[in-house]
Amino acid sequence: MYSGRIAFQKPSSLGRLHSWPDRNGPNGRWNNSVRAVVPANNYLSQQQQQNENETTEQSQELAEQSNAPESIDPECLIKHPLQHTWTLWYLEVDRTKKWTDSMNEVTSFSTVEDFWSLFNHIRGPSEIKVGGDYMLFKSHIRPMWEDDANKHGGRWTISMNKRLSDKCWLDTVLCLIGETFEHSDQICGATVNVRQKIDKISIWTADYDNRAAVLDIGRTYKERLGLRENIYYQMHKDTMVKLSSSGTKSTYTV
Repeated sequence: MYSGRIAFQKPSSLGRLHSWPDRNGPNGRWNNSVRAVVPANNYLSQQQQQNENETTEQSQELAEQSNAPESIDPECLIKHPLQHTWTLWYLEVDRTKKWTDSMNEVTSFSTVEDFWSLFNHIRGPSEIKVGGDYMLFKSHIRPMWEDDANKHGGRWTISMNKRLSDKCWLDTVLCLIGETFEHSDQICGATVNVRQKIDKISIWTADYDNRAAVLDIGRTYKERLGLRENIYYQMHKDTMVKLSSSGTKSTYTV
């Protein structure tokens, strides 16, 4: 069972979600995919945004007039780049739509600060509708079996008590963006599936034939999450035939 053991340092300053240009639609309005995963009380009205922008401009003018530039901590002006750009997707629950039409691209991030700004504002897995999924993938990879980067790959999957899903999902994401795995080139992304009784989290890898890399990723993942039970790796091609991970044979076990 997942024990919830992992740590990661948040930066002292977190950005505001509405301030990210790629989060907004035309004219600064929020697109539906962002609205689906951000609690309503995290939105700022257009008037609030205008007031805050005016306040920011005034602060900048005062800063420019200041004769004490040494009072500014240089660390506050620096963003720390990640090795890859990552894209967050949200699969909404809508049986009237095709699966591909229900998949919403929320946003992308490429720095530590922007990652924490995003995860500080959005709902955790425990707060989204049953049947919904979060998917975090490298920006050039779409979260589907058919993508060229995924079709020869597979996934390590763990199941957990729903009360642990938020922590386990965050820890999994930190493993990905923090380049925890030695074979990081084999990492495609991760998903969390929110279901009625239990939630499932999976790490997707690129090549199931690369046995050494797949097993190393599985062992590292198991160790970082403090898992005692075995975890299992399934090839996407087998899951596609079964149309579900249930009943699909496991290729590797650690």
